[in-house]
Amino acid sequence: MIKKAVLPVAGLGTRFLPATKASPKEMLPIIDKPLIQYAVEEAVKAGIEEFLFITGKHKRAIEDHFDKAYELEERLKTAGKYELLDKINCFENLNFAYIRQKEPKGLGDAILCAKPFVKDEAFIVILSDDLIDPEYSILNEMMKIYEAKKAPVIALEEVPLSEVSRYGIVSGKTVNGYYIIDDLVEKPEASFSPSRLAIIGRYILTPQIFKYLENLQPGKSGEIQLTDALKSLLEETAIYGYILKGKRYDAGEKLGYLKTIVEFALKDREISSEFVKFLQEKLSNFYIN
Repeated sequence: MIKKAVLPVAGLGTRFLPATKASPKEMLPIIDKPLIQYAVEEAVKAGIEEFLFITGKHKRAIEDHFDKAYELEERLKTAGKYELLDKINCFENLNFAYIRQKEPKGLGDAILCAKPFVKDEAFIVILSDDLIDPEYSILNEMMKIYEAKKAPVIALEEVPLSEVSRYGIVSGKTVNGYYIIDDLVEKPEASFSPSRLAIIGRYILTPQIFKYLENLQPGKSGEIQLTDALKSLLEETAIYGYILKGKRYDAGEKLGYLKTIVEFALKDREISSEFVKFLQEKLSNFYIN
């Protein structure tokens, strides 16, 4: 069983400046949880026990979030707020480690930083910008493929042709229920895209990936791209895709982030009723004006 997850969180979060000048983008809240917590909870449901965060400057808040908060815990105990106490103590049995990426050189370089932590084990990579519906166990579905094939598995989603230039894109075919990838291209122009199947932020990787990342030259953007390393790895081993069947929220840009908050608020039993009334009132006034 896969027990380790790598979460790259060293990005500068420039799309959310100035909010992310001194606070990590991954700590932006969706209702009452930061983005990074949703990622960790998703991994825990899939049986993950060890977590490595690839961090950068101004990311200390992530470490603090998953650490003990003794003064706060004592105040909650004194106030008898045990439900809140349970919410902030839900990670006590997990192991967290942190490695700093010295400079933002791309996702591939961030994954390479995880080599001492991963060693010779298969591992999961989660990009917290891509928030998957918590009721949908995408990692469990991907693990089934890994257990059957013992090869890398990548999460995929069909996107509009106008958006393919934002993603790594794959081509391939479905055989016996498995999507077998035969090519990967990083952010192609629409006219040259091999398909509309985009790589989204969930991967199951094997240690083989490291030798390709180590020898990879930076791409046009000056970054080490994981997609380029996977393309090279494809010459050595099969790579499988799992096409998303649930809901993905793109919380890595402003409009997607706002849409995510609204959808999660509508699902929240505590606030959904009043929130719907608020939206109806605002929309009514908006159309009148």
